[in-house]
Amino acid sequence: MALLGNLIARSLRIRKQFTIQIGTPRAYQMQVFWRLLSKAKNTQFGRHYGFKELLKSEDAIDEFRKNVPYHNYNQMYNRWWKHCHEGERNVCWPGKVKYFALSSGTSESSSKHIPVTDDMIKSTKRAGFKQFYSMQNFDLPSDVFGKGILMLGGTTSLFERGDYYEGDMSGISAKNMPKWLSFLFYKPGQGISRRPRWEDRIKLIVRKAPTWNVGTVCGVPAWVQIVFEEIIKYHKVKNIHEIWPNLSLYIHGGVSFEPYRENFKNLLARPITYIETYMASEGSFGFQSRPGTPGIKLILNNAIFYEFVPFNEKNFSDEGEIHPDAKSYLIHEVVSDKEYAVVLSTCAGAWRYVIGDVIKFTSVKESEFVIVGRTKQFLSLCGEHLSVDNMNKAIDEVQKKLNISIKEFTVSGFQHEGYFAHKWYIGCDDDVDKKQIIELIDITLKRINDDYAVERESALKNLFIEVLPPTMFIDFLAATGKFGAMNKFPRVIKNAQRQEWEDFLAQKLSLSTFTES
Repeated sequence: MALLGNLIARSLRIRKQFTIQIGTPRAYQMQVFWRLLSKAKNTQFGRHYGFKELLKSEDAIDEFRKNVPYHNYNQMYNRWWKHCHEGERNVCWPGKVKYFALSSGTSESSSKHIPVTDDMIKSTKRAGFKQFYSMQNFDLPSDVFGKGILMLGGTTSLFERGDYYEGDMSGISAKNMPKWLSFLFYKPGQGISRRPRWEDRIKLIVRKAPTWNVGTVCGVPAWVQIVFEEIIKYHKVKNIHEIWPNLSLYIHGGVSFEPYRENFKNLLARPITYIETYMASEGSFGFQSRPGTPGIKLILNNAIFYEFVPFNEKNFSDEGEIHPDAKSYLIHEVVSDKEYAVVLSTCAGAWRYVIGDVIKFTSVKESEFVIVGRTKQFLSLCGEHLSVDNMNKAIDEVQKKLNISIKEFTVSGFQHEGYFAHKWYIGCDDDVDKKQIIELIDITLKRINDDYAVERESALKNLFIEVLPPTMFIDFLAATGKFGAMNKFPRVIKNAQRQEWEDFLAQKLSLSTFTES
């Protein structure tokens, strides 16, 4: 395997020398746009919105934006995707949908069914290989390419529902992985991955960990952290490198890694390379392609067409819903350091679909960006405009300044005594001073967010904090049917979900008090 790793590394270097970028971001996206509409013109969706006529227009993009409305999940599903779900062909994309990715997201309680077409599976594979090719840009040991790749994702044992299958997108992708890749590198292997229960997969991964030579780990930070901790505890070692001495690379996504970075340092014996990727049930959109920069590079020539809508009060409601007349911009029209909501049209039959992510371009030239939040996970009760990115930075500051480990957190907002208040729920096992934590959070947010600083002097009068065992967050996910490798705890918790969380805590804490007494 060492020889194989060196051969792969050498082939990547050769490929890099002969790779030439022949298109501009605009050209790539125009080509994708024409191919998507051309292929979907005879579908029910394409006929309804006159794709044939649009393609004849002198300004097809403008006509597309005028004629096709924005869609959130409920609008897309209730009007179109439910017919795919019922087995109809040629609804939003040619043919019949064989797979549906289950996604509850972080702001919705009920499961979403996202169509996954054969073309989208191909798109996801292409994105994976593009990321693989970009590895040559990083300072990685050449033999890392010959080591095992541990992918902590959903089960590959999909649920059969008549003539289609459903499951996590990660499980669908793993099931459709090239056989040679699965046989040579994929861990924990199809045998364990087929286990339907996430708890069972974790136990087997923990026990078999020493039998694998893992060089790369992929997965959501919170769950990878849990698996590392369980492996270290079970095998009575000091760090994960005592089990996997060749671990050199962690590919992560789903949430910001910053709140977890300090925790991971404590689980490792030496530094490793971290690479962020941008994947969702709707597709694979980009990855970090250059070292020394936090930006994720958008893949512009992979059957996904992007629009970007400035995320502000003019274009979005207080609940994060897009206004029908919001103006969108294309990749060659965006500017740096401005927040945009991402809108997709894809080869899985999503059309002008508001995925819910909010990004900020760090380099327009390189089409690189950072994810700063979710359209429904910004906290702005009175104009404080608190983003998930702000929250992550505040938690990171607390961990560094107080030398503590915060494994999970969430924030809620509510009215209190005629004004407004925020409440922070912190998952931490350390002995901490709650007052010190909330004061440091407040100081940090005032420094990095002017709107927050202004509102703290007027309408946002109170801050509260509750420090909880980190297991509370995991237990809540389990209690609400979201226990698994691809589920994340929401950074902002609102409305009915907030009440559900409060009720859960009240029950758990009262039960704990009763047990102790």
